[in-house]
Amino acid sequence: MSRKLFSRYSLASLVLPNRIVMAPMNRNRATDSQLAASAMTARYYAQRASAGLIIAEGTPVSPQARGCACTPGIYSTAQIAGWRRVTTAVHDQGGRIYLQLWHVGRVGHCGLRADASPPVGPSTIALHNDRVPVLDGGKEPVLQPCDPPRALRTEEVRAIVVDFARAARNAMAAGFDGVEIHAANGYLFDQFRCPYLNDRADAYGGATHKRWRFLLETTAAVAEAIGSERVGVRISPLGTAHEMQPDPAPLFTYGYLACQLDQLGIRYLHVYDQSGNWIHDPQSDLLQHLRACYSGTMILCGGFDRERAEAALRNDCGDLIAFGKHFIANPDLVERLRIGAPLAHWNASTIYKGGAQGYIDYPTLQEEAHSER
Repeated sequence: MSRKLFSRYSLASLVLPNRIVMAPMNRNRATDSQLAASAMTARYYAQRASAGLIIAEGTPVSPQARGCACTPGIYSTAQIAGWRRVTTAVHDQGGRIYLQLWHVGRVGHCGLRADASPPVGPSTIALHNDRVPVLDGGKEPVLQPCDPPRALRTEEVRAIVVDFARAARNAMAAGFDGVEIHAANGYLFDQFRCPYLNDRADAYGGATHKRWRFLLETTAAVAEAIGSERVGVRISPLGTAHEMQPDPAPLFTYGYLACQLDQLGIRYLHVYDQSGNWIHDPQSDLLQHLRACYSGTMILCGGFDRERAEAALRNDCGDLIAFGKHFIANPDLVERLRIGAPLAHWNASTIYKGGAQGYIDYPTLQEEAHSER
């Protein structure tokens, strides 16, 4: 079997010891009133520092951007300090870590903001079946239906561009090696991309290039703020999360975006296949088209194991492979993949529950062997 998955890779000035990426996954562990990353979060990421690159969880760029209870932000001094504790812990273990910048758009609830303001989006089209975790007077989040969104005014869209640039600078102040802009999974930028949701008549609605304008202006502003070599973008072509519909012309829509991002010179494009299907087909028209349109580093994510990861690298479908939930239960995932050891399974009931259980208590192979003596 090929060993390319464990070979070095240069990501701008970062030298990655392997091509395994820890995908961004929300864990909802910010329990203080300042919504800052905790010492427990620092330990969680430090435990997984053997990954070639960690992309830390989706992090709201403003109070308006929040869509879940107990998610740490990156818009206050306390939050910068909390994340600095995380980056220091990861770097002390020899790791590398980016922060995913996040605005949920219409996926939210009034109870997530101090002013009880509604979620926002490209239009007033609401979700019908989605639920989000909200603190409803107790310590444990309770799932609540999403509230109907308010359509953003044009000047508000431009203000969010500024929020992302500020958040990127905050991330650098917190010691991150770079940032990833979350444009996937039915959140704000994906909502603007979607012709079924975006019925705007301003500069951010209508033709494909106008629906991508928001993301491209944001990416350019973030690149200007911290340098394009420290910026990545995540997309989820054909994804249906949060009641999205697949794009009617994905080759054109995502090909256009990939070409524009290539011109901006950002460091990587992170492609997530929510189905875990087409991304494993080296003959996929969409995958081949994205590879042709974007000349930078491409990260692939969606249902990978070691065999599929090695095949994707061997076929030059991507440069780095992101693993998600396997990292939850396997802090030493890199070593387990390297030697072909069995993978532990995550406890689904504690992924978002809060506390140390199911967060920092999964043992490594070495710890398992020690406990059996």
